[in-house]
Amino acid sequence: MKNFLYKYRQAWVLLYVFIYFPWFFWLEKHVTVGTSFTNIHIAFDDLIPFCEYFIVPYLFWFLYVAGTVVFFLFRRPKKEFYRMTGLLFIGMTICLAICTLFPNGQTMRPPVNPEKNIFSKLIVELYKTDTSTNVFPSIHVFASLGVNLAWWNSGISSKQRWIRPVSSVIAVSICLSTVFLKQHSVVDGLGAIVLTIVLYFFVYQWEMVKASVRTARERAKSKRRRLYGYKSK
Repeated sequence: MKNFLYKYRQAWVLLYVFIYFPWFFWLEKHVTVGTSFTNIHIAFDDLIPFCEYFIVPYLFWFLYVAGTVVFFLFRRPKKEFYRMTGLLFIGMTICLAICTLFPNGQTMRPPVNPEKNIFSKLIVELYKTDTSTNVFPSIHVFASLGVNLAWWNSGISSKQRWIRPVSSVIAVSICLSTVFLKQHSVVDGLGAIVLTIVLYFFVYQWEMVKASVRTARERAKSKRRRLYGYKSK
């Protein structure tokens, strides 16, 4: 057991759940339909039809994200796990901070008949447990994109080529489900996309950028030595 814990000691970052969940449920309790919040809504939202079948990818999000985190926890190199959780946890913290400082929500949920089919019944249960507040940026969209990027940047996806398209289809389906279930405005999704792009640059591309800068400097020094015959500091 001791060897197991030492081998997978990177799991310490998962202690973040003790920050995320208390904060998230505090927001769910204090920012509700009965409180004051900014309504996130644009005209384009009204053009998107409600479709109960999207409850399937929406709920699959939990397995997609949790399953990926567990997979990378036991995978080598550990850097892939740290990058993925770094992007996810930093972004989720930013989302919660925005909702804390800028209380927001939406009022687009339509009446749903739970007797229609199993999908509608699941949506009714979802609406009961998940408030229509704290929606911007969409954590559902952000985490889906973050997990998809982790798969795309993983060494295993270069060997198992089917992983990238399958993961992308899952991620896109989840993102679409947020608007077709009237859980989020398009604005929430766009905010999550911007956040993902910014964090991806710093978490995944920053080292590459620094390496490129170092390479350019070394080339410049080498060129100066050839031209002037001395070592540049």
